[in-house]
Amino acid sequence: MDFDLIKKIIKIAEEADISGLAVQEGNLRIEVKREMGGPIVVSQPAVAHQAAAAAAGKSKESAEGGEPEGTVAITAPMVGTFYRSPSPDSAAYVEVGDRVEQGKTVCIIEAMKLFNEIESEVKGEIVKVLVDNAQPVEYGQKLFLVKKG
Repeated sequence: MDFDLIKKIIKIAEEADISGLAVQEGNLRIEVKREMGGPIVVSQPAVAHQAAAAAAGKSKESAEGGEPEGTVAITAPMVGTFYRSPSPDSAAYVEVGDRVEQGKTVCIIEAMKLFNEIESEVKGEIVKVLVDNAQPVEYGQKLFLVKKG
């Protein structure tokens, strides 16, 4: 991920005084949104990162046994700090047993003072949360298990 590109996109959004901007290049899509008077939130749908992590992690999954049958992992698209909710006082985006649709925000990863909304690219039910709130995560680390369907 090119953080300089993200910074440029944020600067364009601020200077143009617009509430949102989306940029896509190949499999990488970055969305910058700002609510009135609120902070800028950078969203990066996880589809490209899940595909790359899945391709890179095939041999690891075979050795570790992978996910339980019928489940798919939502993985971290970047290094940062994992947050289950938009603020300490707010409810978690998703809980075990919740149904998710493609595009639903499931968590936030803070990286370089930017809050990146991580969206589900699968439709199904959250069966396990694999990371504790406010914990550091690595690129490709499994965050949630989703039972497809």
